[in-house]
Amino acid sequence: MNTRIVATLAMMALLPWPSLAQAQSKFSDSVVKLGVLTDMSGPYSDNNGPGSVLAAQMAIDDFGGKVRGLPIELVYADNLNKPDVGVNIARRWLDVEQVDALVDIASSGVALAVGDVAAERNKIILNSGSSTTRITNEQCNKVTAHWTYDTYALGKSTASEITRRGGDSWFFITADYVFGHSLEKDARTFIEASGGKILGGIKAPFPTNDFSSFVLRAQESGAKVVVFANSGADLVNGMKAAGEFGLTSKQQVTGLLVMINDIHAMGLKAAKGMLVTEAFYWNMNDKARAWSMRFFEKRKRMPTMIQAGIYSMVTHYLKAIEAVGTDEAQAVMAQMRATPVNDFFATNGRLREDGKMVHDMYLFQVKSPEESKEPWDYYKLVATIPADRAFQPLSESRCPFIKKQ
Repeated sequence: MNTRIVATLAMMALLPWPSLAQAQSKFSDSVVKLGVLTDMSGPYSDNNGPGSVLAAQMAIDDFGGKVRGLPIELVYADNLNKPDVGVNIARRWLDVEQVDALVDIASSGVALAVGDVAAERNKIILNSGSSTTRITNEQCNKVTAHWTYDTYALGKSTASEITRRGGDSWFFITADYVFGHSLEKDARTFIEASGGKILGGIKAPFPTNDFSSFVLRAQESGAKVVVFANSGADLVNGMKAAGEFGLTSKQQVTGLLVMINDIHAMGLKAAKGMLVTEAFYWNMNDKARAWSMRFFEKRKRMPTMIQAGIYSMVTHYLKAIEAVGTDEAQAVMAQMRATPVNDFFATNGRLREDGKMVHDMYLFQVKSPEESKEPWDYYKLVATIPADRAFQPLSESRCPFIKKQ
């Protein structure tokens, strides 16, 4: 009898369930749950929205659906681009539904509000879709990874290059909320530093369907460059109005945040010649093309840089959890900062202590219809902007805990 008991206990010691229980004790619960908080139905739904959810799910599926033996779950919600709506969803997810990380976010206004909620609860934000530099400056925290782009990188690359090419007088049509204000502010800095002048500007309510009055004001300004400091459906509507009023034949018209879906919606006839700054282009190399074709099979359109960035950062997050064996935010963030980002999205990318993931950015020129050789063949590369030149250096940081170092 004693021999049989000893043998049974020895066999039980070899069973996997005790080690699984021990692993689970290092996690907040028995599931790693991600929540994609995005614009599912508004002006950013094409560049974020369902494509953001798909990119996150692809990352989870490619990871095997589990991390450290625990299942990975995905939930998503529409924040309607309203900070109060975003905050309410975030609180419910983090406090009740035990979501471990918030993904995408979209609107900058929502991002700033939700950032405070996550920081209070020590929960991670994987931000791909928001753009204001305040996320890693005045309102920085130690739980946010700002992955894909920001208004500094966009303004510096596009505005500086257009000014250098002779576009030395500018008129702004700006989305009247935090994103548009931040984009215009950063662009103005680089325009003036390059010798350009700002002849005027106007704030357009967000969202806006009719841009005719704003375009007429820009036409009257006589500026060589008319720039839209907006994005998504607002940018597309503005560019279409500029074409209808003949603005594009007399003045250079461009956008500071332009994505591949925007070009697709405008058409090459309207968009040809535009200079745009992107973090990613589906046809840049074999790796980017291979992943993008998989995305296209499911979504029937090519991914935006936001959606590609989501796949990259969710994968990086899951690898960090796998490495440290916990979903505790500070431990995971430390591992994410310690590990370079090398995938189809970025080469030698680095997550800094202020939360900014720095990587190369790319200046493209939109092709003419005659130059395009296949569907979605819209860009030709003008310049690669190295990471240390594309993003705001830490020496200029306004993040409180960076200043103290």
